[in-house]
Amino acid sequence: MSAAVLKFSVCRRHTEASSLRIRSNLKPFAVINCKLPNISRFSQSGTLCIQLSPKGQSRRPSTSADFQMTLVDESIGRGKIVIKPSEILAYDLVQGPLVRWSYIADKSVPCPPTAVLLHGILGSRKNWGTFARRLAQEFPNWQFLLVDLRCHGDSASITKTGPHTVCSAALDVLKLLGHLRVTPRVIIGHSFGGKVALSMVEQAAKPLARPVRVWVLDATPGKVRAGRDGDDHPAELITFLSALPKEVVSKREIIHALVREGFSNDVAQWVVTNLRQTNPSDSSPGFSWTFDLDGIAEMYQSYEETNLWEVVEDVPRGVHVNFLKAERSLHRWALGDLQRIHAAEEQAAEEGGGVEMHVLEDAGHWVHADNPDGLFRILSFSFQGM
Repeated sequence: MSAAVLKFSVCRRHTEASSLRIRSNLKPFAVINCKLPNISRFSQSGTLCIQLSPKGQSRRPSTSADFQMTLVDESIGRGKIVIKPSEILAYDLVQGPLVRWSYIADKSVPCPPTAVLLHGILGSRKNWGTFARRLAQEFPNWQFLLVDLRCHGDSASITKTGPHTVCSAALDVLKLLGHLRVTPRVIIGHSFGGKVALSMVEQAAKPLARPVRVWVLDATPGKVRAGRDGDDHPAELITFLSALPKEVVSKREIIHALVREGFSNDVAQWVVTNLRQTNPSDSSPGFSWTFDLDGIAEMYQSYEETNLWEVVEDVPRGVHVNFLKAERSLHRWALGDLQRIHAAEEQAAEEGGGVEMHVLEDAGHWVHADNPDGLFRILSFSFQGM
């Protein structure tokens, strides 16, 4: 029996620390023969990013050295597992401290209760990082799958055939769940991600669990209406960004350009989080976007036009759909939409299904940033009792 040989090398630019940490007294650059531990994610190149914390030190990223663990031998224990670059979405798996599970380890270990968190248009899985770690700490038996949707974040480098739609984005996530052999109990989607969550329910009975709770955060199931004067318009933002050079000199320059164009400073500050240094070793490095703007423009058009009312008004058995409206949201919540959701709520209650409407006080559209405590309280009951 041959074991996998794992080579460690310092990963100085790894900024998205996974939830996995291995406590060890070993020095860097050791070659270890071992059974693969509880793995949170492989990169598209086949490299696993982990953190190695010296014994006795804090588990915080600031006190841990970052390493890459690269698979040299593809044989793992008795089983033959070939790790190859895949067309699956980029993701992080944040696991509670009591979770002992890996999709490539012992298959007899049941998958723990899992929640999927989906970002909005022009976002990334990093938007959910802090909130997911808080959930994992509070609900230690759960794990939280954070996904970069197609054309976004680290998934932007993956070749995806069009059309780039809500439907195709949902199918990508379902394929990822199948690849990981994960059956989610909770799906949380913000804005565009909310429609993706509903589309997942529409497209597949499996791998969705029964029961499953779906949270649609500050989004409606139907047509997206034009905003009022003073609103930040995503379509206009995408058009403006598409006109900019693919490589820019400074983030501050982009912020000023966006504010001059009429976008809010908050939106401008958020947008530049999608800029990445192109050559960090250079004394004056430039920045490039981490997303595919052409694909995103197509996705946003689909978001505006996609109609998923049928999922809400005829909820599959075992599915509970929760809508959350931000009190100060600039999102286009029409009175007719609210009335239709409440009608679906009453009908579902009569038929034994589940539709529910919630309001998050003191929050705008960016619910997980504006009022994370309130959002945490509202979402928490979905993770209790499992």
